[in-house]
Amino acid sequence: MISHMKHKHLLTFGSVMLVAWAFGTFLFVYFWPHIVYNHFERAIVDQGFGDGPIPVNTLYTEPQTLFAEPLHVPASGSNLMTTGVNRDTLLTVGWLDLSKGPQVLHVPDMTGRYYSVQFTDRSDGTDFAYVGTRTTGTQAGDYLITGQGWQGTVPSGMTQISTPNNSVLVIGRVLVYSDSDLPTAYDLAKLIQLAPLSSN
Repeated sequence: MISHMKHKHLLTFGSVMLVAWAFGTFLFVYFWPHIVYNHFERAIVDQGFGDGPIPVNTLYTEPQTLFAEPLHVPASGSNLMTTGVNRDTLLTVGWLDLSKGPQVLHVPDMTGRYYSVQFTDRSDGTDFAYVGTRTTGTQAGDYLITGQGWQGTVPSGMTQISTPNNSVLVIGRVLVYSDSDLPTAYDLAKLIQLAPLSSN
């Protein structure tokens, strides 16, 4: 009888631990993207690449000096520095707030050069849309980025990208062929720009 009671308590304890583990795993999986992207947002909006904050609805391109010397840490201690060393694509980053209306993403003619602009949902970390070589080609184009519940008309010549949330992380990459190509790649990356629909 005592042995039976011990096994019963062990089974109950095991069940409780299993439920606690499952619940803890659920909380971790659910909240982890929120924590990561809140950190990313603060790093972009508050610190940027070391040249100061990057305003919301603005794209900022990695400075040429930072690309050329990736192990150099900016004076501000930017949180955008990563553990990996990026040696082939220039980064362009920004944070969208679409609650006040759509933004227009303009990309220049890349003349066959690889580039991509990815859009990430901050709520779950999903990359829900791409503009770039593999999805839209390398020709110049304008893309209307619309938030939740937007009911307007897409202007002629623009392609709509609907976002699942009004808060979106944007990461652009432009291929750099060589050290001597860096200025050209940088100039192209700087031409990837955002503007409110109202200003178009």
